Amino acid sequence: MLRGENSRDVVRRVKEKVREINANNILPDGIKIVPYYDRSDIVSASVSTVNKALIEGAILVLIVLYLLLNSIRGSLVVLIALPLSLLATFIVMKLAGISANLMSLGGLAISIGMIIDTTIIQVENVQRHLSEEGGEHPKLSTVLKAVMEVRKPSIFGELIIAITFIPILSLEGIEGKMFGPLAITVAIALLASLFLSIFVIPVLCILFLKPHPEKESVIMKQAKSYYLPLLEYAMNRKKVILGIAGGFLVASLFLVTKLGTEFIPAMDEGAFDMDIAMLPGVSLAKAMEVNQQAAATLKKFDELDVIVSRTGQTGVAMDTRGVDKTAYVGIFKPKDEWKRDISKEDLINEMRKSLQSIAGISFGFSQPIQCRIDELVAGTRAQLIVKLFGDDIDLLSEKSAEIARVLTTIRGGTDLNAEKVSGQPYLTVNIDRAKIARYGLNISDVQKVIEIAVAGKSASQFYEQNRNFDITVRLPEEKRNSLEAIENLLITTKTGINVPLEQLAEVKMVEGPVQISRQDGIRRIGIEMNISGRDIGSFVAEAKEKIQEKVKLPPGYYLTWGGQFENQQRAMSKLMIIGPVAIALILLLLYMTFRSIRLALLVISNLPFALIGGVFALFLSGQYLSVPASVGFVVLFGVAVLNGLVLVSRISQLREEGLEMEEAIMKGSLDRLRPVLMTASIAIFSLMPMLFASGAGSEIQKPLATVVVGGLLSSTLLTLLIIPSVYSWFEKRGLHFNFLKSQPNKGE
Repeated sequence: MLRGENSRDVVRRVKEKVREINANNILPDGIKIVPYYDRSDIVSASVSTVNKALIEGAILVLIVLYLLLNSIRGSLVVLIALPLSLLATFIVMKLAGISANLMSLGGLAISIGMIIDTTIIQVENVQRHLSEEGGEHPKLSTVLKAVMEVRKPSIFGELIIAITFIPILSLEGIEGKMFGPLAITVAIALLASLFLSIFVIPVLCILFLKPHPEKESVIMKQAKSYYLPLLEYAMNRKKVILGIAGGFLVASLFLVTKLGTEFIPAMDEGAFDMDIAMLPGVSLAKAMEVNQQAAATLKKFDELDVIVSRTGQTGVAMDTRGVDKTAYVGIFKPKDEWKRDISKEDLINEMRKSLQSIAGISFGFSQPIQCRIDELVAGTRAQLIVKLFGDDIDLLSEKSAEIARVLTTIRGGTDLNAEKVSGQPYLTVNIDRAKIARYGLNISDVQKVIEIAVAGKSASQFYEQNRNFDITVRLPEEKRNSLEAIENLLITTKTGINVPLEQLAEVKMVEGPVQISRQDGIRRIGIEMNISGRDIGSFVAEAKEKIQEKVKLPPGYYLTWGGQFENQQRAMSKLMIIGPVAIALILLLLYMTFRSIRLALLVISNLPFALIGGVFALFLSGQYLSVPASVGFVVLFGVAVLNGLVLVSRISQLREEGLEMEEAIMKGSLDRLRPVLMTASIAIFSLMPMLFASGAGSEIQKPLATVVVGGLLSSTLLTLLIIPSVYSWFEKRGLHFNFLKSQPNKGE
C-alpha cells in the first residue's frame, strides 16, 4: 500500500479488481483468485468496538447528568451541546483529512466527558443563580452574570486540558503515528466545545432554563450529607488528611517500581503470522515435506479456520528469502465458534508445544499487522531483538550463541531465534591457470561451460502473439546435481579434445555464510524472541544483568536492544522531557487565571494525588505501564487540574466578595461540589464502556481508560478535601502578583 493511502479504501478497490478478474475469464480455466486474509475485517471490527464505546459512553453521560442535575431542561441543554460538539469535530476532521479510525474515534470516546465539562459548569451555575434569585432580576442579566462568573475558569480549564496533549503530539515513530490522531481529535473536540460554550450555550440557557426553585437530587443530598462532616474534619485535622494522602502517594510511587512496562498491548487481530526456519541449504523437496508436517500439526486445532504457507517469501511478494524459511498466516474462527474456553495466548502456547515435536526447525509467532509494523520499524519480526555488533563474523556467531543460551534460561522468553550466519553450502570451482594454459584455454572458456551446465543460458527467444520467452539451455539434472557430476563436465579445447573439469580445476563444496547483516556500516547478528506471560521491561532488565554476568564481550563488541522495547524507551524518554514543559504551560495559565503563583501551585499540587488512583488501578487490574497508560495519565492530569481550578476559583471569588476565610471555604466547597462531582463522574462513566470492552482494538484503549477512571476517583476525593483544608495556608502566606490586574483582590 502506498504511503498516505487509506487501507480500507485500498482493500475495497483490490476486491473490486479481483471480482473483475474472476468474472472476465482473464485467468486460465479452473483458476480464480480467492482471498484468505482480509485486513479490512480487523479495521471494521476495531472501528465498531470504539463506535460502540462512544455511543454507550454518551448514553451513560446523559443518564448520570440528569441524576446529578435533576433538571430535564438543564439536561436538554447538554444533550443539544454534545452532538453539536461532535458534529463540529467531524467537520474539522473531514477538512483536515483525519480519517475515522480506532485512535481518532477513541479520542472522541475519551473526550466525551471533557467536551461537555464547560457546558455542565455553565448550566449548573446558571440554574443555581436562577433558582436563588427567583425571577427578581431580568433573566438575561442573570444568565450573563452566571456565565461570566465561571467563564474564566471554564475557558482556561479547556485550554489546560488541550495543553496536556502536547506531549502526545511530540511522540515519534509508530507511537506518534498511533496516538497523534487521538491527540489531534481531542484538541479539535475541546476547541469546538470551547467555541460552543462562548457563543451557543448561553443562548440555549436563556431559551430553555427557567427561574424556579431548584429541586436538589437525592444523590446530591446524600453526597452533601457525607461530604459536609468530612470537609469539617479535614478543615480541623489538616495534618492528618495530608498524612493519609501522603501515605497513599508514597505507596503509589512504590507500586510504580513494581509495575511491569511494555510498549503497546498487542491487539487481537484474529489471526497469527508464523515463521519457520530450517537449516540453510535444505532442499526444496525437504522444505516442503517439513512445511506440510507443520501445517498438518496446526490443522489439528479446531479453533483454526484457514492456514496458508509461503516458502521463500514473506507476507510481501517482493521480499524473497531462501527455501529454508517459510511464512505462515493462520486465520482463527470467530471466538463464539470456539468449542473450548481458552484464551488466544494459551492457544498459541499449545501450538508452540505441538510444533516442538518437529525436528530441525525454529519458529516464531506474531500477528500479520503487528509483524509487518515490527519489521518495518525495528527490523525484526519479533517483539524483541538483541543486536550484537563487531567485526569478526566467527566471533559474532560464537558470542551470539552464548547470549542465546543465557536468554533461554530467563522466564517469559519464547520463540528464540538467533540469526544464522553460517551453514550455507557453496559449490566452489578454483581454476588452475597453469593447467588450462597447457590446453590453450582461458578462464572465460571454463566459466562459460560451468554457467551453461549449472545455471543455464538463454540461447534464443520464443514468440507467442505479443509475448516472448527466453529459451534457456542447461544440462539435465542428473548431469549437474552432485559434486562428481560437476567434476565430470567436459571442457572442449581449441583442438577439439574434451577434458574433464576436475583436470583443470579444484571442485569442492564449502560451508560459507548464509547472510552478513550490517547496521550503520558495522557487522551485526540479531537474536530475536517474543515475550509471553511477562512484561518486556522486567525481562530486558533481567536479561541485561545475566548477559553482563555470564557473557564477556571483547573490546569493540557491544549490544543494543531493539524492537518494542526500543520503541517503549523512546516514547517514555520523550514524555519525560515534554511532560514538564506542558506542566509549566499549565502553571502559566493558572497564574493568568488567579494572578497568584501560590494559588496556581495549590491547584497544580493536585496532580500527584491524581497519580495515586491511576497507579493503583493499573496494579489491581494486572496491567502494565505502557504508552497508552502514559497517555491516560496525561489525560487525567488535565481533568484533575480543571476540577481544582473550578473549586479554587469559587473560593477566591467569595473571598473577593468579603466573606471570612472559613465561611468562604465551606460555602465555595459546597457550591462547587455538584459541578466537580458531575465533571468527574461524567468523565468516569463515559470511559466505562471502554474499560469493559472486549472487541478488537479494546486492548489499546483499556490501559488509558483504567488510568483515567482510577485517577479521577482519587483526585476528585482529594480535591474536595485537601484543597479546601490547605487553601488558607496558601492565601495567608501567598504573595499575589497583580501585574495583569489594575486593582488588588480583597482579602489578599
